[in-house]
Amino acid sequence: MTAPGLLIAAPRSGSGKTTVTLALMRALRRRGVAVRGAKCGPDYIDPAFHEAATGHPSLNLDSFAMPDGLLDACAGLSARDAALVIAEGSMGLHDGIVAGEGRTGANADIAARYGWPVLLVLDVSGAAQSAAAVALGCAAYDPRIRVAGVVLNKVASPRHRRLVEAGLSRIGMRVLGAFPREAGLVLPERHLGLVQAGETADLEARLDRLGDLAEASLDLDAIVAAAGGQAQPGRGALPRPPAQRVAVARDAAFSFLYPHMLAGWRAAGAEIVPFSPLADEAPDPSCDACWLPGGYPELHAGRLAAANTFRDGLNRFAHTRPVHGECGGYMVLGESLEDADGVTHPMTGLLPVATSYGKRRLHLGYRVARLVETGLLGAAGTRLVGHEFHYASELTPAPDADNALARVTDAEGTPLGFAGHRRGLVTGSFFHLIAETDEA
Repeated sequence: MTAPGLLIAAPRSGSGKTTVTLALMRALRRRGVAVRGAKCGPDYIDPAFHEAATGHPSLNLDSFAMPDGLLDACAGLSARDAALVIAEGSMGLHDGIVAGEGRTGANADIAARYGWPVLLVLDVSGAAQSAAAVALGCAAYDPRIRVAGVVLNKVASPRHRRLVEAGLSRIGMRVLGAFPREAGLVLPERHLGLVQAGETADLEARLDRLGDLAEASLDLDAIVAAAGGQAQPGRGALPRPPAQRVAVARDAAFSFLYPHMLAGWRAAGAEIVPFSPLADEAPDPSCDACWLPGGYPELHAGRLAAANTFRDGLNRFAHTRPVHGECGGYMVLGESLEDADGVTHPMTGLLPVATSYGKRRLHLGYRVARLVETGLLGAAGTRLVGHEFHYASELTPAPDADNALARVTDAEGTPLGFAGHRRGLVTGSFFHLIAETDEA
């Protein structure tokens, strides 16, 4: 079954896309609409909020990192049993890398591929009629897409709204709603973006308030009527599982695993066996592999250092079966982790890595990797595409050909040298895997 969709986008980050998306999702769900979510680009926090708002998993759609088959498989899965798909953009509508048409990672690629009209969120604080010029530019920049209308955010007063709408009427742009400037609607944030859905206090109450706001401030009937296009499920497969039974760390310190990865593993018949390092649990010894996702280990470093059952059990597991860590998981596989207060905590010691949040520096961007040796992620030479987003620094020497996981470039092919580490059956890196691809 396919379903029409809408892409919620904006001219830039910080415009209110997530607020509008969650408000719309919750309001439509309460009306009985079978709404499903999706997230454009490599974001692993927003999909959990979509799931909380809709009651169903939300998958990522990434035109750069995902081969066509995987992209269509994820879009088709998003549309299954849905009456409407609402995809939330990332950054600005047209922001992406320099690449061929349809492969830039920009939100517009997704709207064009599936024929989803764009609902443009305009932060109009500090602007009036000039907001129409921004909307016009977004609508005209890429002829592949269609902007169905706008939602105004941070409207200061009725007079302010009239001025903004005067400009929009001049260019024939429909206004499908307006949110007032109300700081109480803001979701809490930390250094990687929003505080995780599972950690957000009174999340259900916050979502219900957003749903109430949508009922009062958006033309919900017109927005639903504006949806169009449809996801066409492709022949491509979801990601293959690394093993038949996979122990996956899952708690407040380990939560960043892309939903399409888990969906692919389960679809192939793999069994996911969760465990909590923060609860001092070790991976199930009956599992064939162990996966430590990213998350916020720097916020829980003391508890992880004291989790002797977890550390000892993981070490025993790693003697005979493969273990992989991504970003935060990679840090925990290392020898030590320095938190933001400058306190150094011992970690599992499975990889020759020491990391620190004492001197924060942003590392951000797509990574294209070629595996150095055969392991859990694939055969030597396998091409992987992932994304890196963290503030940690490695204090130990950079890896080389003898102990690196992969040789990497950025999205535009600029060499970045070796990345990650491998030792015995243990591997890890700062980039989160999105897809394996045969594309050059």
